[in-house]
Amino acid sequence: MTLDLALNAFVTLFVTIDPIGMIPIFIALTQGMNSAERSSIALRSALIALCILTLFTFAGTIILSTMGITLHAFRIAGGFLLFYIAFEMIFEKRQMRRENASDTAVTKDDIANIAAFPLAIPLIAGPGSISAVILLSGQFGNDFQSYGVLIGVVIAVLATLITTFMLATPIDKFMGNTGRMIMTRLMGVLLAALSVQFVVDGIAALWRQTV
Repeated sequence: MTLDLALNAFVTLFVTIDPIGMIPIFIALTQGMNSAERSSIALRSALIALCILTLFTFAGTIILSTMGITLHAFRIAGGFLLFYIAFEMIFEKRQMRRENASDTAVTKDDIANIAAFPLAIPLIAGPGSISAVILLSGQFGNDFQSYGVLIGVVIAVLATLITTFMLATPIDKFMGNTGRMIMTRLMGVLLAALSVQFVVDGIAALWRQTV
């Protein structure tokens, strides 16, 4: 039974986080960085996401209810944050800032900032994955072993995510400058659509609660 639950949890989180679909977004957000810098961002973002998802696995319901926040409101907020990032990707605001500071190398702060936002939050540990671990923790039970299995599943999914991120550099080299420019704008449009969907779903869910 535990194996079935673990497999179900892995599939649920894998589909929710979508490591394969995250590759083009990762490339767009780390444009102009070398392999070592991308690897650092991949590891940092996964570690931050692991801490967040672990926290919500143990105390997600308590945290949100204590602060008076619903999962639907959290989804709406995440949608607005993603839309801001999508706007920058479409109009190359992020790249313009990087070109204006072309004489300055990528700093540790730059790497930490991108790893934390928007990668770890809200793209990896976002409303969908946080909702998933909260619901899955209820299915697994409240004993230490059950929590350990669920955290192990989260680690396995994030390890898969890191592996896919490591493919970003060879894919980026294959595309070239023109390919990167096209993909960045395309991913910006898709990310904007995803952010709007987050907001719409959140509003619809809140509306159903009030009627």
